[in-house]
Amino acid sequence: MSDLITAIGLLLVLEGLLYGGFPHFARRMAKDVSEAPENYLRIAGIVALALGVGVIWLVRGGSAG
Repeated sequence: MSDLITAIGLLLVLEGLLYGGFPHFARRMAKDVSEAPENYLRIAGIVALALGVGVIWLVRGGSAG
């Protein structure tokens, strides 16, 4: 459970860094995302999910050996 809370905290730190440090970029990115085709967003989301799982697997010692 502490890992989940840590992950949520890290997400909030990254979002705060984006919106607090680069508000113009965040606004432009939100506009671009709202105009992007749904299939593009779906594929980008699946790729991000797969990369995230891969990184966690590598960091947590993915191989049993």
